Amino acid sequence: MRRVCLTLPTHRACAATIAAVGGEAAWGAREFGVEVHLLVLDSSAAPVLAEHRAAVAALPPSPGVVVHHLDESEQRRFLREVINRSGVAAPDRVLDLMLPSRVSYGACTNRAFLIAEALGCASVHRRDSDSSYQILGGEPVHPFHHELGSLGRRAADVRPLVTRSRLDPASEDRPVALVGGSFTGAMSVDVSEIRRLDPDVFHEVVGLSVPAGYPEVWRGHLIEESFRGSGTSPFTGDRTTLCAVSPTRVDMCNIGLDRSVYGRIPLPPATDTIGSDYFLIHLAHDAALPGVLHNRDIVNFHTEERRSDTGFLAYQLRFAKFLLSRHHLDSVHAATAAAGASLLDAEGRVRAGAVAGFVRDSTRIDRAENARRLDVLDRCYRALGDRYPAVADALAARRGRLLDEARDDMAAFAFLIDGWEALSDASASAGLVTAL
Repeated sequence: MRRVCLTLPTHRACAATIAAVGGEAAWGAREFGVEVHLLVLDSSAAPVLAEHRAAVAALPPSPGVVVHHLDESEQRRFLREVINRSGVAAPDRVLDLMLPSRVSYGACTNRAFLIAEALGCASVHRRDSDSSYQILGGEPVHPFHHELGSLGRRAADVRPLVTRSRLDPASEDRPVALVGGSFTGAMSVDVSEIRRLDPDVFHEVVGLSVPAGYPEVWRGHLIEESFRGSGTSPFTGDRTTLCAVSPTRVDMCNIGLDRSVYGRIPLPPATDTIGSDYFLIHLAHDAALPGVLHNRDIVNFHTEERRSDTGFLAYQLRFAKFLLSRHHLDSVHAATAAAGASLLDAEGRVRAGAVAGFVRDSTRIDRAENARRLDVLDRCYRALGDRYPAVADALAARRGRLLDEARDDMAAFAFLIDGWEALSDASASAGLVTAL
């Protein structure tokens, strides 16, 4: 029986989401005859962790569903076992990259990848704690429908199942590597207040996320569409496209990845950096790996914690680090896009060494552009007023460190890529599942 991993990483209260994702796990096992390993990776504080343990315990038993709820101490024990078995260099550094003390969207998903390998899963499917499902006819709209129906299957065999195909015929013999959809509701990056306070500032700040070289009219369109998902139109019926899925069309709360992708390359383990978990979407697109884009969009919402003064400042700092990381990542994406299908070896697998080389090259780019970006943020945030000048002060106080971290995060990513195959192989070795 095929095993799949449906994972929900969280560091905040989300008992309702646990129940909802548990429902999707049961539905997927029932409809597709697979064994679903529901994996809740929990970094929450003790009171919230207790709430989550109760929510997990309240999930109704369902045939074909195996539930794993791991707190950080349990995750650390598993990682130590994997790292020791793998023989990777600098094991303590690897552990810090896999389970850092600060928030890392990439690292939490990397842990899911390795645990899925230990469980013998063919794919990983991610949902987020600040999201929910659309409802049609009184029933949740589950992305699992397309993920389980297409992932790992030969693209030519999936073609009759989709609404349309835009896939290069040269890729049709390859298996579907990625299935994803977008979201409705609140913006995925919480910058709507900036738009409300000053549309011109919004255009300038969000414009820092758009790679250089786009004509101004295209830049304007990309800025307006950034972080908005599919808008507000409700789901009324399935529309699917077989294609090399564009990174701008999917969200990490609504994605399934075949192990042929995450078994070769991890996600950047950057800390306090939103968007650090989107790298594999870009890579799959640039390598022309087949994917399915669907419209079973998930509902995104913002938690109240983000509106508090502490939460607001932390989020804005993560947003600033995202804008700095983009300068380095844009150079990597340009290199992978130019490489195209040559990113794959003769067996159609991503060449990890090539990707690591592009990432290392990005550490050597001129940091003057990132210094300019911090200048833009300083000027724009001070012009916004309200709580934003305090963000500008915080960025100014951290200026040198932020510039260093943007570069060092990429060096750490290249280092992790170097050891990733060994970590994946160690995770998949017989008996390691007992460490869970």
